[in-house]
Order: sequence, then C-alpha cells, then structure tokens
Amino acid sequence: MRNISNGFHNWNYIFTFATIMYYWFHHSFYLAKALPFIGGWLADRLLGDPEGWPHPVVGFGKVISLGEKTLNKGNNRAAKGGVMALVLIVGTYLLCERILALAGYFYPLFASVLVGVGVFYCLAGKTLIKEVKAVFEAVNCSTEEGRKQVGRIVGRDTSRLSPQEIRAAALETLAENLSDGVIAPMFWFALLGLPGMMAYKMVNTLDSMIGYKNERYLEFGQIAARLDDLANYIPARLTAWLMLAVSGNLDKMDFVKRFGPAHASPNSGYPESALAAILNCRFGGTHDYFGKPVEKPYIGTNERAFSTEDMLIAIKINSNAELAMGLIVCLISMIIH
Repeated sequence: MRNISNGFHNWNYIFTFATIMYYWFHHSFYLAKALPFIGGWLADRLLGDPEGWPHPVVGFGKVISLGEKTLNKGNNRAAKGGVMALVLIVGTYLLCERILALAGYFYPLFASVLVGVGVFYCLAGKTLIKEVKAVFEAVNCSTEEGRKQVGRIVGRDTSRLSPQEIRAAALETLAENLSDGVIAPMFWFALLGLPGMMAYKMVNTLDSMIGYKNERYLEFGQIAARLDDLANYIPARLTAWLMLAVSGNLDKMDFVKRFGPAHASPNSGYPESALAAILNCRFGGTHDYFGKPVEKPYIGTNERAFSTEDMLIAIKINSNAELAMGLIVCLISMIIH
C-alpha cells in the first residue's frame, strides 16, 4: 500500500509540474508574439530618432516629391494626386507585407527583428518630447531662439510669434503629434500589423507634404488630405480619451466634445482640446501660413500665460497616454497577431 501511495504522490507531483509548465509555455508563447512590438517601442523610448540614421520616412518623402513634381501640372490634378496617394499607400502596405512574409518563410526570427525595427522607425514619442522641451528652453533664453526652435516642429510662420505664442504652438504640437506620431501608428499596428503601421506613415507623410490648402497643393493634395483625416479619425478621439483618462479628468469629456469639432482640422482639435481642458488654458487663434493669415477658432476660454510647469504636466500626460496605448497594443498583439 505504501508503494501504491508513493506512486500516486509521484504522479500527482508530475501532473502538477506538467500543468505549471504548460501554463508557462502557453503564456510565454503569447508574450513572444508581442516581443517585436515591445522591442521597437522600447528602442524609440531609449533612442528617439538618432540624427544621421537612415529613415523610411525620408524615403517616403523623396518618392512623394518626385511624384508631385512629375504629376502636379496640367489638367486633372486632383485625380492624379489621388491616384498617386492610393498607389503609394497600398504599395507600401503590400511591399511591407511581402518582405515580412518572405523573411518569415526563410528565417522567422529575422521577420520578428524586422517588425521591431519597423515599429522603432514608425514611433516618434521621445523625439516629440525632446523637441518640445527644447522649445521651452530656447524661448526662456530669447524670443528669437524660441522662434527658431519651434519652427522645427510647426508649419506656421514663426518669425513674428511672441513668447506666449511660441509656448502655445509647442503645446498644441505636443498634443496633436501624440496622436499622429504615437497613438495612431500604434492603433494601425494593432489593427493591421507592421504593414498597416507603415501604410499609415505613408498617409501621414503625404498629408504633411502635399495636404496644404494653398495654390500649389489645393487640388493635387486634397485626396491625400482626406485620406489622412480618415486614417486619424479614431486615433485622434482615442488620444483625447487616453489623455483625460491618465490624468484623472474623464469628467471633462464634455469640454472635448464642445471644442474638438470647432478646430479647422476634423481630428487635431480633439487631443488639443483634451490638453486645454487639463491645463485650463486656451489654444488656437489666427496664425500665418505661407505668408497668409489663417483664422482658427479658439479651443478653451481661459486665456493665460504658459509656463514651464505646463510643459512638464503635458509631457507627463503624453508619456502616460503612450504607456497606456502601448500596453493595449501588447495585449492585442498577444491575442491576434
């Protein structure tokens, strides 16, 4: 009986050990599916965009510039611009998907490395924060230095901006580009993997280069601009919600619903209004673009001076919103990809 009892206990231990190992391997397998995203995300947090490194967006820009110079002439400019945008977006998705498929077929580990590298290049969280900090440091030294520094991250004319307008422009850009440079790429990765993330970056680059409402790009870039509006529709609103959530201000969602749609852009107003609600300040107003004044509605009602403390609060919100979205994408990657 003792031998039978000992045998029973031995099998019980083996079964318990096997169960533990099964769950460990099971969850490790799912965790491994998220590792390429985690690796690329952490690389961006550590390195940002190192100057001098090759970057796919630079390549996107060269292709777009060549296409614009070739096609943006004569009749049917809107159609030609739209066809170019669609070809580049779909082509980017398919090319990325094929490269990953081939790499996965011959060497799966290399495919995972490619995904991590792609994620690294598609995110701009650290660089965004670095640039906004530099603006506040520069304008604290002199207005002219502040104008020069903020000109690196905004499209408006900066030659006549006051210190208040320089700080406002930096904070607006911080909120808007949290969506464009971090949350939206993560959103499209969660939905369509790295090919979707890369295709989104092409959409975003097209809009930043030819999506302007001036004489040169009004027709040629209008479809690219609309595609960018569509690609950012959900991410912009998700960004605003995340900003309010991580700062404990979900009760200010009505503020966002009120001022978000008032922005000239169908999307930018949402993260900007979320930050305005959190900081209890006012963004917007008329600014010069390409030498012409462009009227923009105000977001918020409390016109007050901005300080370095506002910048630090905004950066903390950006970082926490990025962390929350990153964790969401990790969970989705473990389940789907």
